[in-house]
Amino acid sequence: MKKKETTPKLDRSLISFRSLGREQRRLFGLYALGLCLVFLLAALIAFFAILKGPEKVMVPDLRGMELADALVRMQERELYPRLSLRFTNNPQDKNTILEQDPLPGVIVKAGRRIKLTVSRGAVLDEIDNYIGKNIDAVKLELLSLFSSTQALVSIREPPVYRFDDAEPGTILEQSPPAGEQISGPTVLELVVSKGPESAKKKVPAYLGLSMAEAIAQMEKSSFTVDFSMRQPKQGEKPGTVVEQQPKAGVTAQVKDRIQLVLSAPEASPGLVHGVFMYTLPEYPYPVPVKIEALKSGGQRQLIASMKHPGGGLSIPFSLPEGSTLILSALDKEISRTGVKR
Repeated sequence: MKKKETTPKLDRSLISFRSLGREQRRLFGLYALGLCLVFLLAALIAFFAILKGPEKVMVPDLRGMELADALVRMQERELYPRLSLRFTNNPQDKNTILEQDPLPGVIVKAGRRIKLTVSRGAVLDEIDNYIGKNIDAVKLELLSLFSSTQALVSIREPPVYRFDDAEPGTILEQSPPAGEQISGPTVLELVVSKGPESAKKKVPAYLGLSMAEAIAQMEKSSFTVDFSMRQPKQGEKPGTVVEQQPKAGVTAQVKDRIQLVLSAPEASPGLVHGVFMYTLPEYPYPVPVKIEALKSGGQRQLIASMKHPGGGLSIPFSLPEGSTLILSALDKEISRTGVKR
């Protein structure tokens, strides 16, 4: 039986392409070339777009501008803010740009964050009402209020003092008045109470009290007490008050001083008995004063705390030798004195 010869089958697309005329093949080639060029051009555009990145812009000068205006200016250049707030000395600076980073003129990419320091205005924008407050408390308040900025409000020194029934140190009048707007550094002029001019009270009893009891009585009293010490006489108990002037129960003006004499305590090994003496400045009214002992081991011991008008100060003590007496007035250390025989 005779085998049939098989004819190889040709790709129809090839037959179809070959069946095209010369002009048709030329147009097809041009079409394919154009399509390749379009793809190549799109790839190049995408490549250079990625390479170029965000548009670069110049940072504007925003210092001194209102925050709202500065934000608009930044938005125009596609820049974004990072804000921090700070008090200033001028109430009129509120909401203005104080500092910026980067500085004006620097070239950055669009979308960059610019650090802006914005004023919160002054810590205090109007005068407070200080009448009825203690002047020392007001001084501390102003000191803490303006601890990190220039003081916008200060007190004229010395204030005017006058006798009044109000507690000594109480502010009676102020200028400028409360509520007045602050436009710059302002000096407060104050009138302060010295206390009643002729206040009188009965003198407390000190005779027979021990040293510690006499100091405790003095701390509660309105009178200033001056201490002295001598060796005990026959019949006197060591370490107690043996003399007092004026006598207990007498009515006297509180500005008068009480004089007390202590008999020296019995000698003890390592202990020193005596009277600490110091001359303070004269104060317009009694101010807080305290005496502490710093022992050799580093421990602090309060010896006495009272209000004192200034001038001569005297406080008895019995302390280990080598201790240090620390004197403070208005919470400020004034002196240190070593204890020795």
